[in-house]
Amino acid sequence: MKLIIKFIEKNISGKKVFGLFILTNLVYTFMLTVTIPKTMEFSNGMILLDMMPTGYDLNYVNELFTTLGENGRLIYLTKQIPVDMIYPLLFGLSYCLLLGYFLKKLKTFYSPYTYLCLIPIIAGIADYLENLGIITMLNNYPELKETTVYATNMFSVIKSISTSIFFIALIIVLITLGIKLLKIKTSVNSIQN
Repeated sequence: MKLIIKFIEKNISGKKVFGLFILTNLVYTFMLTVTIPKTMEFSNGMILLDMMPTGYDLNYVNELFTTLGENGRLIYLTKQIPVDMIYPLLFGLSYCLLLGYFLKKLKTFYSPYTYLCLIPIIAGIADYLENLGIITMLNNYPELKETTVYATNMFSVIKSISTSIFFIALIIVLITLGIKLLKIKTSVNSIQN
């Protein structure tokens, strides 16, 4: 943990954090507006596996891959997944540093709250494991193993839960920071008057 704290501390300058945040969200926007819609053109309205926060089962994966057809599965494998192999690293790094940046502003960086910075890293790792499972299933289709579907589904749910927990923590930190800044402004105004 000490190495991670040192890494975060070295890299939480406003410019680095802002640059990574912009890059991460550009990649995410590209997925949402280009690669995911391109893949979903073949899905007949079915949701892609990496977009299902509550998970899926063997029947759903079979139905989705059948509906996608050969072309849809190929686009999933060669267009969507490659971009989604960049995003988890950016997400984990960017949001870890973003939270570290705000914790430092709150003067709570050197406290147990620093462990919150690990949550986006956990989400990123789960996303990579989910992607590896999806790649395995796409390459092995129609021979899908229930254990592969189960493991991939588990990583999808872990990704979803950890991402949700992270954003809740970020909102709480931002509200706390806002309250702190408001109190400072109020006390400065009362001193000046």
